[in-house]
Amino acid sequence: MDDNKSVVTVPDGEQHIIAAAYHLVKALQASTSLSVEVRRSLADLDIHLAAMTGANEDETTSLREIEGRLKSAQVKILTLQSNSLKIWDAGPSQLLEYLQAVEEVRTITLSLESMVPNHNGKQNRLANQAHSVLQMAMAKLQEEVINILVQNKLCFGHDHVSFHSCEELVVDEESMVSTENDSVVGTSCRESSGAESEECTMVLVHPYVVPQIKSIANVMFASHYDQEFCQVFIRFWKDALHEYLRLFCMQQTSIEDVLRMDWACLNCRIKKWRQATKNVIEFYLPSEKNLFDQLLGEFGSVSSTSFIEASKDAILCLLNFGQAVAIGPLRPERLFCLLDMYELLRDLCQDVDALFCETHGNFINIEYHELLKNLGDSAKAIFLELGNHIASNTSTTPFYGGGVHPLTKYVINYFMLLSEYCATLRFLLEDREVQNLEGVVDSMARLDVSSEFSCPLALHLQSVASMLESNLDKRSNLYKDGSLKHIFLMNNIHYMVQKIKNSKIRTCFGDEWIKTRIVKYVQHEKSYERITWSPILSLITGYEKSGKTVLKERCRNFSIAFEEVYKNQTGWTIPDIELREELRISTALKVVHAYRPFIGQVKKSVSDKHIKYTEDELENFLLDFFQGSTKSLNHHQWRR
Repeated sequence: MDDNKSVVTVPDGEQHIIAAAYHLVKALQASTSLSVEVRRSLADLDIHLAAMTGANEDETTSLREIEGRLKSAQVKILTLQSNSLKIWDAGPSQLLEYLQAVEEVRTITLSLESMVPNHNGKQNRLANQAHSVLQMAMAKLQEEVINILVQNKLCFGHDHVSFHSCEELVVDEESMVSTENDSVVGTSCRESSGAESEECTMVLVHPYVVPQIKSIANVMFASHYDQEFCQVFIRFWKDALHEYLRLFCMQQTSIEDVLRMDWACLNCRIKKWRQATKNVIEFYLPSEKNLFDQLLGEFGSVSSTSFIEASKDAILCLLNFGQAVAIGPLRPERLFCLLDMYELLRDLCQDVDALFCETHGNFINIEYHELLKNLGDSAKAIFLELGNHIASNTSTTPFYGGGVHPLTKYVINYFMLLSEYCATLRFLLEDREVQNLEGVVDSMARLDVSSEFSCPLALHLQSVASMLESNLDKRSNLYKDGSLKHIFLMNNIHYMVQKIKNSKIRTCFGDEWIKTRIVKYVQHEKSYERITWSPILSLITGYEKSGKTVLKERCRNFSIAFEEVYKNQTGWTIPDIELREELRISTALKVVHAYRPFIGQVKKSVSDKHIKYTEDELENFLLDFFQGSTKSLNHHQWRR
C-alpha cells in the first residue's frame, strides 16, 4: 500500500449522495443541451448547496439577512401594488422592477426551504411570510397578464375576416320535385380557380408586449404557479377566438336548430361557416399557436396542451355545425354546399394535422376527419339519387307552349354547376360498391347510355340525362296536338345539346352522345313539319286536273287550315333564336314554294278574288310563328 495516499473516510449516510452526484456529472457530460426543467432543477440545487454551505455560519446572522431581504422585497411589491393603476399601466420598467422583487422573494423561499430546520420558530415565520407574499404577487401577475392582453390584443373588423374574393354562382333555390317554375336548385360559392391563397399572418397582440408576458410566465412557472398562468392565458384566448367567430355570425347552434332552418337561412349560414372555418384554421389558429410557442415553448408540452384547451371549443363548434349539415335531408339543392364544405375541409387537412398533431389534440383530428367523411358520403348519396328525383317528378298537365321545360333547365344547369366539382365527384365515386356500379351499367343498356366511358361520374351523368329524356317523352304524350309534341321534344333536346356541347362537362358525354342527340332533335323538327304541313300542302298540290269548283274549295280550305295553324302555333315557343329562324325558313320554303304556282293557277282558272292571302303575306305571317303570343287572322277579309 502507498503510504503517501491519503484516505478519505465518507460517512455512511453520504455515500448515496456521492453516487448520485457522480451519475449527475456523467449525465451532464453526455448532454449537449438542457431543457428548461433541467436548468430549473439545477438552479434550485445550486440554491440549496449555497444555503447548506452557509449553514455553518452563524444561524442568527443568516436569518437576519434573509429577513432584511424579504422585508425590502415585500415593501417594493406592496408599493408597486398600492397604485390604483395596474402595474403595466405605469410602464414596462415598473413591471420589470416588480418581477425582480418577486424573483427575490422566490429565491428567499428556496433558501429557507433548504436550511436545516430550527426550533426557535423564526425560520418558519419567515417561510410563511415569504409564501404569503409570493402568493399575493402571483394573483397580481394573473391580473397583469389579462390587463396587458386586453390593452394590446389586435381587433379584427369585417375587413379582416376574409382573405379571398369569392365568386358566387347562384341559381334559384326551389325544390326540384315540386317545380313547374323555370328554376334550378342549389348554390355554389366557389373561389376563383386562378386565385392563389394569400400568405397572411395574423398578429394577435402588439409584438412589443410579448417579451413582457414571457417574463411574467417565466416568473410564475419558476414559482410553480404555472397552472395559474395557463388558466388566465387560456381563458383569455378562448374568449378571443369566440369573439373572432362572432364576426362571421358563428355562434353555438344545436343540431336540432340547424335541421329546422329553412334552406335560404341555412345556405347563408353555410357560406359564413366556410369563411369562418377557412380563416380560423388557415390563419387565426396558426398565429395563435405561434404566440403560445413563443411564450410557453420552453416549458415542454405546456404550449401545445394550452393551445388545444384555448381552441378546442371553437373548433368543435364549427365541426358540430358541419355535422348537423351533413346529416340533414338528402335533397338535391344541398349538394353544392356539401361539396363546397367537403372541398374546404379536404384542402385544410394538412393545416389541421399540423395544428393538432399532439396526442392530447388527436380527438380534434379524429372529429375533423369524421366530418370530412360524412360530408363526402352525404354528397355522394345526393348525387347518386339525382336520377330518382328526376324520375319522380311527374305531371298530368302539359307544359304550355312547348318550350324548354323547367325540369330540363334545372337538370342541365345542375350539370353545369357539377362541372366545377368533377375531380371531387370522381374521387367520391371511386369507392362505390361494385354492385352499385353494375346496376348503373345495366340501366345504361336500357337508357341508351354511351358505353365509351368507364368513369363512374360520366356513366352516372349520362344515366341521369337519359332519365331526363325518358321523363320528357312521358310529358310530351300529354299534348293532344302531335305537332306540339315534337316541338316540345325538339326544344328540350336542343337545349340539352347546346348547353352540354359548350360546357366543361362535355368530356363526360363525348362527341357520340352529342351527335346522337342532334339527330334526335332534327328528327323531331322533320316530324313537326310533316305532321303540320303535309295535310295543308296536300290542299294546294295535285290540282292540275281540278275544275274551278274544286280550285275554289281548295283555296278556301287552305286559308282555313292555315289560319287554324297560325292561331295555334303563334302561341307556341321556340326559345332558341337560331333554331326558331331555321324552322321558319324551312317552313317558308316549303309552303311558299307550293303556294306560288297554286295561286297562279287559281288566277288563270277562276279569279284572284278567291285568293285570301298573297304569297308575300303568307311569308310574313310565318314569321309570327313560335313567338309565344297567340294571334288570329280573322280580321283579314275575302277580297271582292
